[in-house]
Formats: sequence, C-alpha cells, structure tokens
Amino acid sequence: MANEAKRKAAAIPTDLAAKVGRLGDRVIGARRVAHEALVREAATRSELTLALIPALVREADARAQLRAMAAKRNMEAARNLPLRRRTRFSRRFDELLTRFKARGQARIILRAGVWHGSGDPEADLKAVTDYVERGADPAAQPAVLFDQAWYLETYPDVTASGLAPLVHYLLRGADEGRGPHPLFDVGRYVALNGEALAASGISPLEHYHRLGAACGRDPHPLFEVGHYLAQAADYAPQIEDPLSHYLRIGWTRGLSPHPLFDPAWYRRRLAEDEVEGPPLVHYLTRGWKLGLSPHPLFDPTWYLARNPDVAEAQTDPLSHYVAIGARELREPTLWFDSGRYKLLRGGDWTDRNPLIDYLQGGAWALAEARPGFATAAYLCANPEIALEGLTPLEHWARRSQE
Repeated sequence: MANEAKRKAAAIPTDLAAKVGRLGDRVIGARRVAHEALVREAATRSELTLALIPALVREADARAQLRAMAAKRNMEAARNLPLRRRTRFSRRFDELLTRFKARGQARIILRAGVWHGSGDPEADLKAVTDYVERGADPAAQPAVLFDQAWYLETYPDVTASGLAPLVHYLLRGADEGRGPHPLFDVGRYVALNGEALAASGISPLEHYHRLGAACGRDPHPLFEVGHYLAQAADYAPQIEDPLSHYLRIGWTRGLSPHPLFDPAWYRRRLAEDEVEGPPLVHYLTRGWKLGLSPHPLFDPTWYLARNPDVAEAQTDPLSHYVAIGARELREPTLWFDSGRYKLLRGGDWTDRNPLIDYLQGGAWALAEARPGFATAAYLCANPEIALEGLTPLEHWARRSQE
C-alpha cells in the first residue's frame, strides 16, 4: 500500500505536466484561430472599404445634383417681379408721402413691394399702417426681410429721424450703404448686382425681393441657396424667398444655411438658453466675437490670430474666409492644407472653395487628406462615418474637440 501511494504521488507531476502541455496546445490553437479570424476580418474590412469609397463618391455626386436641381427649381418656380425704376421724381414723391404720417409711410413700403402681404390690398394697407404707427419700436417686426431690432441697434440715429425704420431704410438707409438684416450683406450684393441696381435706382432689398431671390442670388456669403434648398423639402418658391424661409421656420428644424455652418455643432458650443432665434444670426452678431466655432473644421480664433488684418477690420472670420480668404489660400484651421489639397485635387479653382469641396465629396477622391492621414485606413477603422455623412477629417476634428 505504501509503495502504491508513493508511485501515484510520483506520477502527479508527470500527469500535471501533460495536462499543462495539452492546455498550452489548445491556447496556441485558439490564438491561431483568433489571428486567422482577425486577418480575415481585416481583409474583409479592407475589401468593404474599397467598395464603400466609390459608393460615397456616387452619393456625393447625387447630393451635388440635388443641390443644383433645388436651385434650378427655385429659379423656375419663384415669382419674378419686374424691376421698377426709382427715378428722381419717384424719390421726391416718396419724400412727399412722408408728410402724410402713417398712411403716407405705409404707401412708401407698399410701393417698394417688399412686404410679404396677404394679397388683400386693404388688409395689407392696414397691416403696414399698424407697423408704421409703432415707430422705432424694436419689437415691431415688419413682414419683410428686415430685422427692426438689429437695424435700430446698429444705426441708433434712425430713432431721431421720425420715420419707421423700414421706411428710413427704403428712403435713405439703402443709399447710405446700410443693411436691412444681419444676413443680408449689402456690400457683396451690390458688388454682384451693381449694374441692375444702378439702372433701376432701387434698394438692394427691393432688388432681392423682386428679382435676386428668383435668380438664386445668395444674400450673404454664409447663406448658400442650393445647399439650403436641398434640405428644405417644403419650400414654396411662389410664397417666399429662401432666406425668409430659413428665418421663419428652417432654423427651427436644424437646417444648415451653409456647408461651413453646422447648427447642431454651433449650439453645443453654447448653453441652451443663450441662443434665441436662428443660430447663424447669433454667430454673425455675437458668436464670432466670442470665438465660437461654426464648424469642426473652421476655427475662428485661430483664423483671426493668423490673419491680423481680418481681426483689425472687425470682420467675422468665416464670412471673410468664404468670400475672400479661400481664394488667397488662407487656411480655415490648423488641420487643413488648402494649397496641397488643391494641387492634389486638380481642376479649376476659380469658383471653388477647397474646404467646401473636401466636405462635399473631394474627401473620397484623395488617398490622404493631409500627410499621414490616410482616407481608406481611417474609413476602415471608423466605418460609422459613412452612415453619419461625415468626412474623415471632420470626424477626427469632432472627436478632438469634444
């Protein structure tokens, strides 16, 4: 018995070693299977990525066609009102109408044709007269593409004129280069429509209302008609212009007015109770001065620091970049190299913005968005960006700043 017990005790290490060996072989086998699975998964991901990129290119092309079709539909269906000629006699007649108090000033507004009326002449006359009678009341918002509170704040001398702010703009403000709304860039609009404005003598606002909107003219560098209308399925060109639609309801639905203005991203930069009304208006009147970013790939603070002439001019950086800066190869952010991108992408850049081109499909045409940032590899590692409609650089910038 004692010998048997010794024999069994001596055999335990041998059996244990054998079991350990067998377990080790299983672990090695399991690792081999796992490695083979990972290799197969990586190969499958690579194959799917290579197939996904052409699909993303086709999607970008389809979106470009949608923007073009939306802009074309607006031009075909919008009301194209004839331009009136505001002669010296017309101007004197308008000045004469101001002597007839509220009713006379109301006639000036109706003659300009900018009021979004009901179609009933008597009802519209009453509505316009009621507005005029409120005088320089910041809360009296007329049914026009005209921000009364902003106009009074921007031009404080208007209150002493004795005219309703909209009448002041139509009679004098437009000739003095004053703007009717923060989303109406008068200087840019005049530069693009100077010949027609000079020939007719009407205000830029009246030109936009009668003809500019129907022709698809952008009223501001940060309001791109085709981009906006591609999102606004319920827009009716016969009723209002695209900008008025955005100000009335589009912004409440989170629609983006420009490829470089992401309203959801912008709102996250602020507390919820700090934004009342359209976020783009907030950005143009306050947000850029606070250094708030309108898009993950545009850094206003960085842009102003790199371009002291823009900071000195007190110009909002995104508008400057869209209107001028991109053509001058000024960079929108540390993470984008415009010169390199344009060189690799090729083509005519006369009317193309490199960053917008990247966001609207150019991302998928380049192997690297920036040196060392491989498009296919990033998409392979983050396939969810295809469903989210994000480009690799944009996705990376979002994660870096949140």
